[in-house]
Amino acid sequence: MTGPLRVAVVGSGPAGLFCAQILTEDPERAVAVDVFERLPTPFGLVRYGVAPDHQKIKSIVASLAETFEAPGVRFLGNVTVGTDVTVEELRERYHAVILASGAPLDRRLGIPGDELTGVLAARNFVSWYSGHPDADFDPSVLAAETAMVVGVGNVALDVARMLVRTPDELRRTDVPEHVVDALAGHAVREVVVVGRRGPQFAKFTNKELLELAEVESADVLVDPADLAHASPATPAARRLLASLQKIADREPRGRDRRIRFLFDRTPIGFVGETAVRAARLARTGDPTVVEEVAAGLVLPAVGYRSAPPAGVPLDDDAGTVPHRDSRVVDANGEVGGLYVAGWAKRGPSGVIGTNRLCASETVAAVLEDAAALDPRVAVPVDDLLATRGVPVVDWTRWRLIEAAEAGLGAEHGRERVKLHDRKDMLAAARVH
Repeated sequence: MTGPLRVAVVGSGPAGLFCAQILTEDPERAVAVDVFERLPTPFGLVRYGVAPDHQKIKSIVASLAETFEAPGVRFLGNVTVGTDVTVEELRERYHAVILASGAPLDRRLGIPGDELTGVLAARNFVSWYSGHPDADFDPSVLAAETAMVVGVGNVALDVARMLVRTPDELRRTDVPEHVVDALAGHAVREVVVVGRRGPQFAKFTNKELLELAEVESADVLVDPADLAHASPATPAARRLLASLQKIADREPRGRDRRIRFLFDRTPIGFVGETAVRAARLARTGDPTVVEEVAAGLVLPAVGYRSAPPAGVPLDDDAGTVPHRDSRVVDANGEVGGLYVAGWAKRGPSGVIGTNRLCASETVAAVLEDAAALDPRVAVPVDDLLATRGVPVVDWTRWRLIEAAEAGLGAEHGRERVKLHDRKDMLAAARVH
């Protein structure tokens, strides 16, 4: 192959950026990487999925940003692959295309009442408080006094914690001002976190649980009976159960709000005429035991599914892009020059660092195939996007959005406030 290896990465979250980092970290290897992102802003779930009060985790942005400072790496934001440019067109213009577009769709519970007003995927709430421009969340549902979160992963704990944060705590983050106002005035006084299996199977980390336990604005309650018969099989599960036991043993502190855990309960239906008012929960080990728990807002956090661009195969059962050693496969076998990384490849699992190993596997496949990849001189994609009138946000223009967010923060006496409207983002980036 003459000239650099040209790679298109679809998605600018950790998986995609780790791919770009690894591809360009060898100074002896000539690689040019274009990172495509459908939003005007980079960093994917670090910006729009990590809870805004987790500033230490979000600090990884500084490391990820260095990727775009490397020679040969470009950011092409506000470009929707599948609409503005097709995957096939990228395959014609790059030696390799890596799909790292995550898992943006929700898994539904699929039980009676799932369609009632007030039953909303946790992702909708997370996107809203994170300032995602496509967030679909009506804050009027926060008029409920009791909210239920179904699921016991880190996202579920993030949601519970954000529902009880005080306005002062929220203003130490970068959440949009209208979100702070809505959360400051909401009616929720109790958050019920429902686990469908026993506490030993909880997916949240011990660190996340301990952080939740120390929230100043709410009592955190665990029923000792839910822990009595738990049998941890791993050291991590033992640590988690020990922390849950400490929470169960301590006296409530009389806070205005509370977060209550229920384990071994499976939602079997939601009750209400047009809007949810309660959930019916069956004991997982004995489905004949059913209880009705009041809830005017239900936020299932039970997983995500990939939504790859048109023309890319999808394993509907797994909700991932089918692959063989990171190489995308369809009914006819491997799709030449097409690879996958991150949640689109393995499902919504792991932490941010997990994506580094996943990306290294994908890049290894690309480099192993490099000699056999289409050696044609790649045609620049820029002219194609310009012809179609796509207002591309490059890295310099993203920095203008960053500056605008810092300026908005200064206006409100805060370090930074996210822009949440796409039109405002593009105006700040000075693209039309």
